[in-house]
Amino acid sequence: MKKAIIFFMVLLCVASLFARGSKEAAVMAEPSTHIVVDHQGIEVEVPKKIERIALCNMYPLTSVISVFFNSADKIVAMSKPSLTAAQNGLLGQLYPEILNIDTAALTGQINIEELMKKNPDIVFINAGNFEARKILGDAGIPAVGVAVNKWNYDCIETLDHWISLLAELFPEDSDKVQTVHDYSYRIYNEIQARVKDIPDDERVRVFVLFQYSPTAMLTSGNRFFGQWWCDAIGAINVGHEIDKESSVPVSMEQVYDWNPDAIVITNFTSAQPETLYNNSMGSDDWSAIKAVKDRRVYKTPLGMYRSYTPGVDAPVSLLWWAKAIYPERFEDMDLIATAKDYYKSVFGIELTDEQIESIFAPPSEAAGGFLI
Repeated sequence: MKKAIIFFMVLLCVASLFARGSKEAAVMAEPSTHIVVDHQGIEVEVPKKIERIALCNMYPLTSVISVFFNSADKIVAMSKPSLTAAQNGLLGQLYPEILNIDTAALTGQINIEELMKKNPDIVFINAGNFEARKILGDAGIPAVGVAVNKWNYDCIETLDHWISLLAELFPEDSDKVQTVHDYSYRIYNEIQARVKDIPDDERVRVFVLFQYSPTAMLTSGNRFFGQWWCDAIGAINVGHEIDKESSVPVSMEQVYDWNPDAIVITNFTSAQPETLYNNSMGSDDWSAIKAVKDRRVYKTPLGMYRSYTPGVDAPVSLLWWAKAIYPERFEDMDLIATAKDYYKSVFGIELTDEQIESIFAPPSEAAGGFLI
């Protein structure tokens, strides 16, 4: 009997050792990389554990990643325009570490030698930038393409796809995908419901002042972000007749001809409403423009990034546009309360009233890197 017990215990020990060895072997055999399909439809092999991220000319994505993690610790390199936005907006206040991130490697052309010193696990690039993809591929760095204009410049849909891609790379945070989607479309659908019945002849005609200097002025044609923002709030983009992608140059004479009801100035220019009210940019005279006479010139918000592009601020910015252009229709919707609730309920970020209010009073310096 005693021998049988000893034999049984030996068998248990052997089985335990075998099971432990099998488990350790399985762990050792588990791959350290996996495949994701980026926005260009390209399969990219990336590490399962990503701790060091670089962003090549993907200016708003820096802020999306920071808010996604509620930390900028994973970012090791980014472009200069992302830094100037952080310096002049909330991003630098919430995550001061971002103000010390290197921009030398990724401002303009990729400086591969400088970038290699940062030892990134992945680099986010513009999806169509095949030159950057080759440079990074030759250096053995995974390049993940992110699209900006794939979804017809729809800032809400684009944010959805950006968050979904981040969730593929960081599946432990995949719950944010549905949360962001639901919040964004709740605001979008509410705005659409309130503006859908506005007669065409009563819709506000908006001039989007994308960039402005003493020698040049750029606006949005019908295939750029300005068109989407105007469509999303039931307004008319006066530049809709220009069938051109990206921003387009326009003359002061053309603005006279359009004579818009309202003007929205982005943070890609240092111009402020007072610039137009006081005719303080070059020799242009804005005094005869209806929007200026009615004091209906507005500066877009600057939260985590310049809100004209897709970005994490998109749902809040959309409500801001609606309230600015149709104040009576949206008088009951509290912009400050919505902004505070959005960042807290979706990302766990608690902002003070002062921080929220600063989003809607951006400084001219936020245009750093974009002056024309």
